Amino acid sequence: MEIKIYKRENRVRRYAESGITGVLGVCGIFSVLILALVFIFLITNSIPFFQSVGLTNFFTGTQWDPFGSEAMWGVLPLLSGTLLVSFVGAIIAIPIGLGCTIYLSELADSKIKKILKPAIEILAGVPSVIYGLFAALVLSNWIMELFDPLYRLNALNGAIILAIMMIPIQVSISEEALNAVPRNLREASYAMGATRWETIKGVIIPAALPGIIASIALAIGRAVGETMAVLMATGNASQFSFDILTSVRTMTAALAIDVPEAAIGSLQYQGLFAVGLLLFIITFVINLIADMVLSKYQETYK
Repeated sequence: MEIKIYKRENRVRRYAESGITGVLGVCGIFSVLILALVFIFLITNSIPFFQSVGLTNFFTGTQWDPFGSEAMWGVLPLLSGTLLVSFVGAIIAIPIGLGCTIYLSELADSKIKKILKPAIEILAGVPSVIYGLFAALVLSNWIMELFDPLYRLNALNGAIILAIMMIPIQVSISEEALNAVPRNLREASYAMGATRWETIKGVIIPAALPGIIASIALAIGRAVGETMAVLMATGNASQFSFDILTSVRTMTAALAIDVPEAAIGSLQYQGLFAVGLLLFIITFVINLIADMVLSKYQETYK
């Protein structure tokens, strides 16, 4: 009797595990399907634009003015603005974020951790419009006093506020990665006579590097896709320039500003889908490169 009950319980358990596995598999397939549908949707609405304007005019033109008397379809001003603001923001955020992570995980005492960690988590949840207000009304004035630029709202203003927004994301994920490093690795390093800094540099950071890379990729993805804060901070001047003190417009800002003005099915409407497609490809490539670097490092570390 007991054997029959045991077999029945095992059979029920196997069915339950198979059901859960199936549900999780469907969820995974559904996520991939949504991504594919978004990509197809962007391409489908972009093809008529490329047939009318041409890839060459789109990718080499230096003026973007879809609603002018003579429409200009060059995406270079939007692309340069996006890359400039995001790249400079990443240069500022990555070292600061890594330093904060190391201090929070390895150096700070418990009292300081109890203050800093919730503060960082709160910063990660602040609405982007609040960051945009701070950049437009406060940060821009500080930049004016320091550099006296021609434009009060400029790429540097946008890059700094993006860096401030990127740091909490990077710190939160990287700190979890550092905390996940096994304690015996630290103890083995100390037992061999290594100092705390030698242990951090030679043992802890290499062991946590996959998580650190993932945090940086997510932070950069947030920077490239950010709309409201950048819209309010950069001045939204559609000009092809890599001058950090010049007003620029990003692709996300162009989409936010121009979509309400475009008639559905018009060339302007299709052109904005082309910009969205390019933005989608850029974020996909960033994540793909991060995955490749991560996989290569994991193989080396093993």
